[in-house]
Amino acid sequence: MTEVSNYVPPEVWSPPASSGGTFGNINRPIAGSTHERELPVGKHPLQLYSLGTPNGVKVTIMLEELLALGHAGAEYDAWLVRITEGEQFGSGFVGINPNSKIPALVDRSGDAPLRVFESGSILVYLAEKFGAFLPTETRARTETLNWLFWQMGSAPFVGGGFGHFYAYAPEKLEYAINRYAMETKRQLDVLDRQLAEQRFVAGADYTIADMATWPWYGGMVRGELYSAGKFLSVDDYRHVRRWADEIAARPAVQRGRRVNRTFGNPDEQLAERHDAADFDQPAQG
Repeated sequence: MTEVSNYVPPEVWSPPASSGGTFGNINRPIAGSTHERELPVGKHPLQLYSLGTPNGVKVTIMLEELLALGHAGAEYDAWLVRITEGEQFGSGFVGINPNSKIPALVDRSGDAPLRVFESGSILVYLAEKFGAFLPTETRARTETLNWLFWQMGSAPFVGGGFGHFYAYAPEKLEYAINRYAMETKRQLDVLDRQLAEQRFVAGADYTIADMATWPWYGGMVRGELYSAGKFLSVDDYRHVRRWADEIAARPAVQRGRRVNRTFGNPDEQLAERHDAADFDQPAQG
């Protein structure tokens, strides 16, 4: 049965006392910091402030892949940002990302610290800094960036749209769930058709386009995102599943997805990462 709402938008909107849901206590209609809080700084030039969400995982996978290639300069400190507690609104974090979203990176290897925010921007920055996972030939580079920006533009419909209304909203709204389930399945079909012709998202080579896409769509078809696999009939997307499983088997991906993770299987959690040896320590979550 389709729900009928009596809500009529007012002439001028004002925020409710509480928007409810999992993240209702941190939603607000303005930017800027809410409190003073300096960010910690570790021993490595690259300082990452993040959480093990799909967007955060993109960057830790990239860093672990760079280290696996032998790029010692990609050593990093990964600091946990607890977004449900509003730590992203601390003055230090807002100073490196005015949008108050994880992940955010500071590169301290130069004369002055350089901030990099937005996960796609961080991936491109690291790829260019280390000359890896982003082709230099024009056609291949453009195709990689095509799919990177496809993911950046599409994922909000999967996360803030489908994920929010299916898993986190305080009430189940049929219209909203149908709207975003439709779009999520359309996107999975786009990706499935692409991967029917290509080993990886942008072609024959593993790139930052795969690193950006896997935590979202790979997690979806592997049943690791919103527990919505059956609802979305993800087994229909067999090419996405083939690709997702191949990437999941990469050791650097297995390490990267653990970093800043504080949920799920305790054995897969590593709240902070400051050295490769941290992966051998008991779960920190």
